[in-house]
Amino acid sequence: MGSTTRLSLLILSISFLVTTAIAQTACRAHTFTNNQQYSSCSDLPELNSFLYWTYDSTAGTANIAFRTTGVSPTSNWIAWALNPTGSGMVGAQALVAYQNSSSSSVYAYTSSVTSTSTTLARSSISFRVSNLSATSGTNEMTIFATIRPPSTTVNQVWQVGPLTGGNPGQHSQNSANTKSSGSINFLSGQATAGGATIQRLKQKNTHGVLNAISWGILMPLGAIIARYVKVFPSADPAWFYLHIACQISAYIIGVAGWGTGLKLGSQSVGIVYHVHRNIGIALFCLATLQVFALLLRPNKDHKYRLYWKVYHHGIGYIVIILSIINIYQGFDKVLMPEKKWKRIYSGILIALGAIALVLEAFTWTVVYKKKKTDQQKHGHHANGTNGFANSYA
Repeated sequence: MGSTTRLSLLILSISFLVTTAIAQTACRAHTFTNNQQYSSCSDLPELNSFLYWTYDSTAGTANIAFRTTGVSPTSNWIAWALNPTGSGMVGAQALVAYQNSSSSSVYAYTSSVTSTSTTLARSSISFRVSNLSATSGTNEMTIFATIRPPSTTVNQVWQVGPLTGGNPGQHSQNSANTKSSGSINFLSGQATAGGATIQRLKQKNTHGVLNAISWGILMPLGAIIARYVKVFPSADPAWFYLHIACQISAYIIGVAGWGTGLKLGSQSVGIVYHVHRNIGIALFCLATLQVFALLLRPNKDHKYRLYWKVYHHGIGYIVIILSIINIYQGFDKVLMPEKKWKRIYSGILIALGAIALVLEAFTWTVVYKKKKTDQQKHGHHANGTNGFANSYA
């Protein structure tokens, strides 16, 4: 089992590197249509928003881009603001954008927020703004501007709300909207958020990546290996060790992802994703049963072997189905990342499904030829899984 241990460690190392890369570079993965480049960027922890900037210390100005995904340009407004006098909405000096109902152009302007019941009416603000514009795309909007911030370190606020009668209406008072504030240091290139929410965003990303890799990729891959690779006589017993390596690695990484989910839940009082949580708990319990399946596996000629196979295969397929459902729950209800991450995962699933279909057809061809050969030689059907007697099945 030494090779299995080494393979498991390799898979764990690759998973860690992928997790770290995705968690740390979400904002940098985006390319603007105008090819604008920025020296700093921050994945803001709420409302699927990102801030990009380049600070000119000589001129005391910053070129910024504020981008929000998961919004409808025709029914939502977005805003990003600096607050020189406080940490919340009142006193914020905002850049606002929404799509004009009478045209396809996106309207961008400034607004000084003087009360919590503001309608974001157009007004001048306390710092200089130039080159103000906005663009829209599929489920996203971006504000561009050159600003002269009141200081290099200042409080920031960002927000998303609905359009009412073609004008900005009151935004929601849910957790994401009330927590969308923090501070930014234009000089150092660092942004923080109140209540350590940036750290929580990284934990959410880590939770998502760990679970997508473990339950969503390694677990189905291990099942494919067990079902199809063993039909090759030369792959015996390597297929068994590969299957075990995939499933054990998936379980270890999955438990780590499950643990981060529990921690996130304990830190988010009043925020409960019931379906996602309940499926996650069920997955952990069923996957733990699968670990016991390895320890309790009877010999091939044991009278309980058939019952063990029904138990092992049945729970395995249930785990895979629930895993995929829960990953999409995470995409659509919890993380709500850029659409490309959901498309990438969907592409991986389609690829695994296509491979399984091809191997399924090949397996039945091999089994048929094997049975036909055995009938000609011995006059009876060969015993064993998929036509092969295999002590590892």
